[in-house]
Amino acid sequence: MSELNPSLRDNVRMLGELLGFSIEEHLGRDFLNKIEAIRAAAKDDRGRVGESSPALLKILSEMKDSELVPVTRAFNQFLNLANIAEQYHGIRRHREGDSVDGVESISELLTRLKESGIKDGDIRQLISELNVEFVLTAHPTEVTRRTLIMKYESIADCLAALDQNDLTAHERQEIVDRLRILVAEAWHTDEIRHERPTSVDEAKWGFAVIENSLWHAVPKFLRGMDQALTTECGEGLSIDACPIRIASWMGGDRDGNPNVTAPVTQEVMLLSRWMAADLYLRDISALRNQLSMWDASEELHRHAGASREPYRELLGRLRKQLMATRQWAEKAIEWLKQGHSDLLPPEPQVLLENSRLVEPLLICYRSLVEKGLHTIANGQLLDTIRRVHCFGLELVKLDIRQDSERHRNVLNEVTQYLGLGAFSAWSEEEKVEFLVKELQGNRPLIPQKWPASDEVAEVLSTCRVIAQQPNEALGSYVISMAGLPSDVLTVILLLRECGMTHPMRIVPLFETLDDLVYAPECIDKLLSNDWYKAYTQGHQEVMIGYSDSAKDAGQMMAAWAQYQAQEKLVATAGQHDVRLTLFHGRGGTVGRGGGPANRAIRSQPPGSVNGTFRITEQGEMIRFKFGLPKVAEQNLTVYTTAVIEASLLPPPHPKDEWREMMGWLTERSLASYRHIVREHPDFVRYFRSGTPEQELGKLALGSRPAKRKATGGVESLRAIPWIFAWTQTRLMLPAWLGGDEAIKAALEEGKEATLQTMIEEWPFFKTHIDMLEMVVAKADTRIARYYDNRLVADDLKPLGKLLRQRLKDTVLWVNELKKQESLLRDNPVFKHSMIVRNPYTDPLHYLQAELLKRVRSEDDVSLATVERALKVTMAGIAAGMRNTG
Repeated sequence: MSELNPSLRDNVRMLGELLGFSIEEHLGRDFLNKIEAIRAAAKDDRGRVGESSPALLKILSEMKDSELVPVTRAFNQFLNLANIAEQYHGIRRHREGDSVDGVESISELLTRLKESGIKDGDIRQLISELNVEFVLTAHPTEVTRRTLIMKYESIADCLAALDQNDLTAHERQEIVDRLRILVAEAWHTDEIRHERPTSVDEAKWGFAVIENSLWHAVPKFLRGMDQALTTECGEGLSIDACPIRIASWMGGDRDGNPNVTAPVTQEVMLLSRWMAADLYLRDISALRNQLSMWDASEELHRHAGASREPYRELLGRLRKQLMATRQWAEKAIEWLKQGHSDLLPPEPQVLLENSRLVEPLLICYRSLVEKGLHTIANGQLLDTIRRVHCFGLELVKLDIRQDSERHRNVLNEVTQYLGLGAFSAWSEEEKVEFLVKELQGNRPLIPQKWPASDEVAEVLSTCRVIAQQPNEALGSYVISMAGLPSDVLTVILLLRECGMTHPMRIVPLFETLDDLVYAPECIDKLLSNDWYKAYTQGHQEVMIGYSDSAKDAGQMMAAWAQYQAQEKLVATAGQHDVRLTLFHGRGGTVGRGGGPANRAIRSQPPGSVNGTFRITEQGEMIRFKFGLPKVAEQNLTVYTTAVIEASLLPPPHPKDEWREMMGWLTERSLASYRHIVREHPDFVRYFRSGTPEQELGKLALGSRPAKRKATGGVESLRAIPWIFAWTQTRLMLPAWLGGDEAIKAALEEGKEATLQTMIEEWPFFKTHIDMLEMVVAKADTRIARYYDNRLVADDLKPLGKLLRQRLKDTVLWVNELKKQESLLRDNPVFKHSMIVRNPYTDPLHYLQAELLKRVRSEDDVSLATVERALKVTMAGIAAGMRNTG
């Protein structure tokens, strides 16, 4: 088995020792010894077979209430420090030229593409049209407070500083002393939010990720891409190339979140403009200091006038406009908070269109090139131009998401008020005919004054806010639970009625199994409508939901349904001569479509990527992937190389026998999954008692409620807390349930040879099996059994025993399929990382089960202390598992 890299091991040990020093200084040597005893007992427990270690359980069960919080905090903090060390180690490996997780550099990929027969012109053409868009979402899984995140970033900077070769002993000690202070500050900082963040807070957190990381990473990434393209294909990126884009749902996603209102969306968009103006002001100030030369083109002199420093003159005017823009955004927010529903009118100097920001920069660029100052032109000035193309004046393009039922309710009230009958009672054909007729006409449909319900008024207020925004500030309008063409046409009509004058992308989100099956037919009907096809201007975006489809049908069935839906959507778009963008609503975990991004993209159906790829990045995964500039740069490479390869060297079409095999497997996996989740009479009670699902609402994770509706069973629970709960107990049920019995049946019926061929030759199936392996490697039946023993009633324990046995069987089937004796044979680094974490994660699991028992009992316990410790265990386990929802 591969050992931990020596440099990584040294960093983990050093950070652990510094944490121990802080703990001892704060709580004394005896307390630190108790922590070490728990860790040693947990390590011993991992080597046992059968019941959990009596020594470990004895120490944990005898803990006083006053020790609960500091003990859980100690293990939580160590896991966070280990994460920092691992994250930085990825940067170190990249810097040293190692391939991180088998991902190629852009240069290596371009070389391989050319060796495969792809022509330079085809590569350049694809890259010129490349569109990889990340949509930052605030799903409730980021459990770490922003103040701690900033300290963790500083710790990573110190680790980087220690890697310098020419440090003196004194300089090295200064860095270690700085680390000691940072670790102490983290130890003495409360890691748990006690108040749920607002939607505006979440948006600010997203802006901070851009300010501190992506703002720096994007131009560096594009500089490297330009250099690779120039070297390998003879021509670099054009100056207006924009292969990377950033969008956001923070402040725009109102599906099931009553806290996102029209004023909230307006405030977030204004804050976004304020932050963008502020960031560009920093760039322009630096450029004015740099561009002090006097020799300039006639074009620049025409714009700058009779100035001896024409570059500074033109940039000075731009600076004043950006200052006016920032000031206007600030005043507009105050105007909004005073209760005004309309947007504060901007002064003429305020910049609203990106062209007004980029044109002065391009004039300076062209002048420098004309005068032979290429080095200066292609320095920071080009970086700023690339930032404008990526981020614009809006910083992020805001998506809006709303449930289709809310839109239908608006029209239902309108048509009844106008005496036209109930819109909801009409057939789909009648709805479409009515909607298209209204869209083709000129008269308004919605009366100026009418007694709209509060919910309807809110939908219309949101549409008015959208209509006030420049087109460049908006991303897509995503309709969740969209199942019919009328759902899309309804949104277009509502936007037009509220003053929208340009066509916004309207994106149906197909989430459940039935939705995915129907998706191609729905899009075909839409694009067959002449009015709608003209509205699309030749581009249709469709969102594929991973979370709810997996919760609805199980991971294996959902993955195959998603694959088939994409295939058919590609064919449908081709028939209508429309370019298709697939928007992937993936989460961080395997149960929500997560896993290594490069492999996931390269295993998509052939033709489904085609140079354009849109994907959600959520919660803690934003921090893991984009929280540090160097890490962000690496992940931009991961995604971009995968999209380029999937477009130019797509995977093979699945053979008929593979399709038949997947149909055979998924028929069984679906039945098996639903038999437990939907049909087993004890399942809901078991889930609610054996996991911390009931207590998750007490953890101030995000602005959104854990449920779409206040009442209801598992079906009403959001996919994220559904998976979060099973991750905390290490049963990891959503990722394997159903697929286990399908694979078992295939092996028992002699279909192993076909499965082996699928693994070897079909990236989709290989990726699915590898992700299944990864998630069951994180699972632990002994820990899951302990939760059952402490929390589950005797009449429910047989179900828990059944599920644990099925999990054990899943491990056997995976190993048999992969011809290996133990899991993760091909991924020793990940395997060893889990082994290192287990002695710190395991005590948190055992403690959590005990704390849940205390919280739910009627005994006399210090409820506030126990609940706080419980929240820390949730955060610590999330850190140890590296993803939660």
